[in-house]
Amino acid sequence: MRNDRMNTMYAPAFAAFGGSAFGAISTIVTGWMTRRRRLRERHYARSISKRERLYRSFIEEASRVYADALVSDKSEIPQLVNLYALIGRMRILASDQVVQAAERAGRLIIETYLSPNREFVDLPEFMEEMDPLRAFGEACRCELHSIPSR
Repeated sequence: MRNDRMNTMYAPAFAAFGGSAFGAISTIVTGWMTRRRRLRERHYARSISKRERLYRSFIEEASRVYADALVSDKSEIPQLVNLYALIGRMRILASDQVVQAAERAGRLIIETYLSPNREFVDLPEFMEEMDPLRAFGEACRCELHSIPSR
């Protein structure tokens, strides 16, 4: 009889120990999951920010080189190299659509250098081709909006 009473006395102690252990484990797991989620969110934000900076640099450089190509026959090789270096960086970070749009913009700039210089009076005739970065900008916007938030 005494043995049965001893067993019933251990039951609350084991229950309390089990509850404490479960509480400790759940606290550890919750903390780990929260930290992991924060790290993913931080990585996601950095990835978006890095792409935005790269795309902004490309747009600025391509716009500058394109403006030069409109009024000059002499190509600026160092600037073209910078432009293609940015495209190379995009191959690492960006989608195929963004890279293809950037390559098309680069080809258009080279073709513009090879074409006759433009004058301001020619502006109405080539308004459509004056924005060589429209497709690039649209591809970037689609890519940035399609990246799932974590």
